Amino acid sequence: MAETLERALRDRSAEGAAACALVGSALNDDDGEFVEHWCVQVGTRAAPGSPLPGLAGLCLGHLARRFGRLGGEALALAQSLAARAEADPSDVDGRALDGHDDVRSFLRLR
Repeated sequence: MAETLERALRDRSAEGAAACALVGSALNDDDGEFVEHWCVQVGTRAAPGSPLPGLAGLCLGHLARRFGRLGGEALALAQSLAARAEADPSDVDGRALDGHDDVRSFLRLR
């Protein structure tokens, strides 16, 4: 997964494979910290307008649901991506909003 995501961060033509890898890991991988790390990497490093930041936000929501926790950096990123999606959906797509809703719900945040 890491190689696929790194490639997508350098070459947007690899974003489809990266999206599948990230979602599959968020839904199925038992190493939540590893997946959280990659969600943060993708969410902070992907190009504006790429579908990957919104997807990273959504995947953080999946991790919150599955594991009941997220680290501080991941929490801040989920909030930041949601704010960016709300302000400009061409920058970060609306899946970040869904992910942030899940984070708030499953971690009981306001």
